[in-house]
Amino acid sequence: MIRTVLEAKNISKNFHDPVTIQVLDRINFSVNSGEFISVIGKSGCGKSTLLYILSTMDTDYSGDLVIDGQNMREKKEAELARVRNEKIGFVFQFHYLLNEFSVLHNVMLPGLKLGKYSRQEVEHRAMERLKILGIDDQAHKNANQLSGGQKQRVAIARALINDPLIVMGDEPTGNLDKKNSEIVFDIFKELAEVYHQTLLIVTHDQGFAENTHRIIEMEDGRIVS
Repeated sequence: MIRTVLEAKNISKNFHDPVTIQVLDRINFSVNSGEFISVIGKSGCGKSTLLYILSTMDTDYSGDLVIDGQNMREKKEAELARVRNEKIGFVFQFHYLLNEFSVLHNVMLPGLKLGKYSRQEVEHRAMERLKILGIDDQAHKNANQLSGGQKQRVAIARALINDPLIVMGDEPTGNLDKKNSEIVFDIFKELAEVYHQTLLIVTHDQGFAENTHRIIEMEDGRIVS
């Protein structure tokens, strides 16, 4: 059954430094479950700013953000933190793994923080996700022993640990070579088409965007197509 996972309703944002500049201008769109959507546009068009609002990390905007049928504007920071941990998975351009921990522990961290499952169950879930991404054989290595492409796969496994409603990515292939970019794209495509994972990915990679289900193109803080 298709359901609406996320809705942006008339989202606008200004920066005041020291003059007021409009960064986002009445953004409207919705994301359905199982969709693999890319957001594209030139540098400075507002796409990363939009992603930070949609991920509830930036609360200074006008308009409404609805995630899983709930309006985020009415929620306090502690509630938003729970939404982020429970319903949203993040993959950034830089993997932000903790080098002093093993690959397995890095993937487990958001699951341990959520506190929904026992430590043993979180470990089992982490191994399952590493297996899906083809790097379960690296589970007990420290994060700093991995290649860039492997680290990004670990970051994707970590984003999936709590079965998020939606995975959001900010230039997740921006730091990778062509071969590893293609591997990461194929993982996202499989997550969407085999596991029905919803994905919203900001990218400057035209080839990546053209192979997603839908492209949202931005220009000067607006959606143009």
